[in-house]
Amino acid sequence: MTTTEKLPQLPFQPGKNVMDVPPGFRQLLADRKITKVRTTAGDVAWIATRYSDVRALFADPRLGRSHPEPEKAAKISASAILGGATDNYETEREDHTRMRRLLTPAFSARRMGLLRPQVSGLIADLLDRMAAGQKPADLHEQLSFPLPVLVICALLGVPAADREKFRSWSVAMGNLVDAPLAQAAMGEFFTYMRDLVEHKRSDLGEDVISDLISAAPEWKLETDEIASLSTGLLFAGHETTMTRIDMGTVLLLSNPTQADALRADPALVPSAVEEILRLGSTGGGSGGLVRYAREDLEISGVTIRAGEAILLSATTANHDETAFDDPDTFNITRKSANQHMSFAHGAHFCIGASLARIELQEVFSVLLNRFPTLRLAVPVEELRLRKDALTGGLMGLPVTW
Repeated sequence: MTTTEKLPQLPFQPGKNVMDVPPGFRQLLADRKITKVRTTAGDVAWIATRYSDVRALFADPRLGRSHPEPEKAAKISASAILGGATDNYETEREDHTRMRRLLTPAFSARRMGLLRPQVSGLIADLLDRMAAGQKPADLHEQLSFPLPVLVICALLGVPAADREKFRSWSVAMGNLVDAPLAQAAMGEFFTYMRDLVEHKRSDLGEDVISDLISAAPEWKLETDEIASLSTGLLFAGHETTMTRIDMGTVLLLSNPTQADALRADPALVPSAVEEILRLGSTGGGSGGLVRYAREDLEISGVTIRAGEAILLSATTANHDETAFDDPDTFNITRKSANQHMSFAHGAHFCIGASLARIELQEVFSVLLNRFPTLRLAVPVEELRLRKDALTGGLMGLPVTW
């Protein structure tokens, strides 16, 4: 979709601090309509920011991640992950159903529950190391980054000792503006995973990659498909949880009454985590998850033509006052169900939701009591965002106690 008209340009400038919704998104939400924007890549796409629209579009089978002519599809960014059209247009739905059936057992609530004691042990070890180190400490480096990487590596069967490689590749793959960098990192990450898959064929373990190798004959899985799935799972399995640990900590330390309530009542942990999931995203610079219309469709008075792109801004929808009372307020005791869009909705609901919830619940059940005087070591206004990263997040989180 091309046009010469002047449109809002992504990425929007951030707010005064990392907890603020960028004014550009705030304006789109106030306008209460689906509109066109120019993406970070310079193409034109629709964007939905209202909760009702985002929820409906996530569940709409007339939208997909593929495009009949992917070379002509609007690109959202230079990112090698979710930067444009993916999958096979003719078989996308069948492929997605097959992938969900294949991976659901690996990420079942039961299997995630069995993983909880291991997560708890990793957190205790990381926090002990932080306590024994110097103050101030960077919580991002001490906890938020290593924990999700260690957990997803254990689940997949990937050597955690290579986590600095994963960090480098993930950051580069999610770069919104440097396409050669993103593509090169994707290639290196994929090659690493492909070599790992081949190595594990003769050394299967109790892990997801080994399960995929064992299931390969029945499901007609090729090595490249296993490697591709594993690359995507490792990226998604640590980037977004890392951001939520950082931002959840900022939200709690910036709202001492809420932090005190959580310290006093462990039963508030699940609702606190849902509120962190709702408000704890910095959004990234892409504007949202991209979908492409498989046919003409009407929504909220707008006609989206077949092949056009639309961004679904879950982060902005989570601030919609028609869906949440006092939506900008961090409230871990919300009375109504917190049906945020942070894990999407419908057929594409995040398969790793149970894992993310367990990690966050375990972190915030112990962090504030382990460090009763924990506080930010710099004003919140001095915290810096990863502006060119697909998943956003913080560059660092200095804390002291």
